[in-house]
Amino acid sequence: MEVKFESAIKVAQANADAIYTCLADFRNLSAIIPPDKIKDWTATADTCRFSVDSIGQAGLRIADRDAYKHTVKYMADGNTRFNFYLWVQTKEVAPYDSRVKVTLKAEMNPMMKMMVSGHIQKFVDMLADAIAMHRY
Repeated sequence: MEVKFESAIKVAQANADAIYTCLADFRNLSAIIPPDKIKDWTATADTCRFSVDSIGQAGLRIADRDAYKHTVKYMADGNTRFNFYLWVQTKEVAPYDSRVKVTLKAEMNPMMKMMVSGHIQKFVDMLADAIAMHRY
């Protein structure tokens, strides 16, 4: 079954181009994500691996970059407990005033959903907050 997790729309005091440029290269994300939330971070421009407490090991690779729409789409990479897609949408409403939203869609069975939904929602919310609060 497909399950969708969405963050609230967050306000970032940065222009959308700067946010997009940062998110389009995994090597930049280690400066955004709080080190106490994600462990064992390794990255190239197009892939990353990390672990999250209560969820375990995960890997991402960039599936699509759209500089015009300021959207980066990521997908599961490697051995993960379930397949998922994660994307970050950014919209500039004024200079140095952008909106950020993080969405994760996952394919998981009902038992897995029951076990990890709360943790995944916390991860999506944490990521949206971290992106919005970062100084670009």
